[in-house]
Amino acid sequence: MPSPNRTRARRPLRVAAILLLVGTGLACAGHGPPPRVVDGVDLDRYLGRWYEIASFPQRFQRGCVATRATYSKREDGRIRVVNECRDGSLDGELRSIEGVAWVSDPEQSQAKLEVQFFWPFRGDYWILALDPGYRHALVGNPDRDSLWILSRTPKLDEESLAALRADAAALGFDVDRLQRTLQSGAAPAPASGRGGA
Repeated sequence: MPSPNRTRARRPLRVAAILLLVGTGLACAGHGPPPRVVDGVDLDRYLGRWYEIASFPQRFQRGCVATRATYSKREDGRIRVVNECRDGSLDGELRSIEGVAWVSDPEQSQAKLEVQFFWPFRGDYWILALDPGYRHALVGNPDRDSLWILSRTPKLDEESLAALRADAAALGFDVDRLQRTLQSGAAPAPASGRGGA
């Protein structure tokens, strides 16, 4: 059983996760057709740890640095999701939340998943771009209000970051909203067109 302090630390993440999932479950009216996803994903290769390099700011991530997600296969075939970050600084308190994901297009590319942290709320997790070596990825949702650039390492080279920004822009995302995530071993820098990648 978690300590009271740990429970209090998790409460904002729980509330925020509900808000996120409600928001991502809304129809994409007014945003045009949904963005395309990658042609095919080998989910076994996709499993493991990913570091957040840049993202659209979300209320549930306020104060988070060193954000990372770890995906692993569950016995029921679905995917265990553990999201973690440090609170305020690289040596801040570890915040975490656990959920489950599953493929929502099993007959197609396996690039469209749904994630659930609390029943009955769920959100879309679409893999929009993926390096052939599964070293970095672009993830978003169909209404284009969430976007993440992920890497297998805490630092992503500027050329790859610029390419992922270009992919996102081509898919109709407002890339000026992207903000770099502070990670251990990587200097913070803006990810917008005003001085970043």
